[in-house]
Amino acid sequence: MILGIETSCDETSASVIDGERLQSLVILSQDAHTVFGGVVPEIAARAHLTSIVPVVQRALDDAHVALGDVDAIAVTHAPGLIGALLVGLSYAKGLAAALKKPLVAVHHMEGHLFAASLEHPDAVPPFTALLVSGGHTLLIDVEAWGQYRLLGATRDDAAGEAFDKVAKMLGLPYPGGRHIEQLAATGDPSRIQFTRPMLKPDQHYYDVSFSGLKTAVRLALADYAPADLARGFQDAVIDTLVEKTARAVRAYRRERVVLGGGVACNRALVAAMRERLDATVFAPSPRLATDNAAMIARAGAFRLTRGETAGPEINAYATLPLPGLEKEA
Repeated sequence: MILGIETSCDETSASVIDGERLQSLVILSQDAHTVFGGVVPEIAARAHLTSIVPVVQRALDDAHVALGDVDAIAVTHAPGLIGALLVGLSYAKGLAAALKKPLVAVHHMEGHLFAASLEHPDAVPPFTALLVSGGHTLLIDVEAWGQYRLLGATRDDAAGEAFDKVAKMLGLPYPGGRHIEQLAATGDPSRIQFTRPMLKPDQHYYDVSFSGLKTAVRLALADYAPADLARGFQDAVIDTLVEKTARAVRAYRRERVVLGGGVACNRALVAAMRERLDATVFAPSPRLATDNAAMIARAGAFRLTRGETAGPEINAYATLPLPGLEKEA
């Protein structure tokens, strides 16, 4: 039985899993950042300080277990906002020491790889993974758990960051992804069609770039309705992500595709993946697509079976390569 703790950005989350079965999940999102149009690291860290104890207790209560019943504690230690990470990591260290339980340090993006498997038993390797969030856009070939081949990544803005910035241009609230999706549903797809970035075969075959697309939206603001701009932008992002994923599926002959990260909540993206790819596409539900402790507990359970535990010297890191990650030859 694993207690998971996640505080990498602006969600304070705790979860209990038993084996691979989800017993409880509590996610407390911080609304204070909306007025700033983005996450303020200092505010995020302070909010985690006041939330971490009641959130963990609620997760234990919902799972009907006591703290002493937990076999190990898994916690995110990278990547993320340093101040936010340190709150969860320090608390997990204290719990592990007091309870004399193993501590497992988990890479946040590896957690996203495991998220879909908590709801879909067939979302297991080998598969092609597309992780799309506010901070990352990664295309990975997963040969087996713990064996990852990096195929492509963003050259500038992550997909989620591009959604947030375009939403701000259009006067929509933060975070912008769901608001862009709602507005795009009312837009005319034929009104404006933005160039799909980096889709030429000889142009960074798996990598993506959204800075130019973001600039194109800004230049078109005065000439098109917000709904049409939102639709044109979203269609361009989706077409790019689907094509890049399709290339990986064909190259490595994968029959499964796993999506992860907050942008995987976008129903239009998931629908396009399922319609256009010659593979079974697994996407987690919104509560497991966004930052959550259940995926951290699940990844922690895997690392624990390999005997990978952390000592009190373990630190938090703003950036850190995914463990077991190799670049494509």
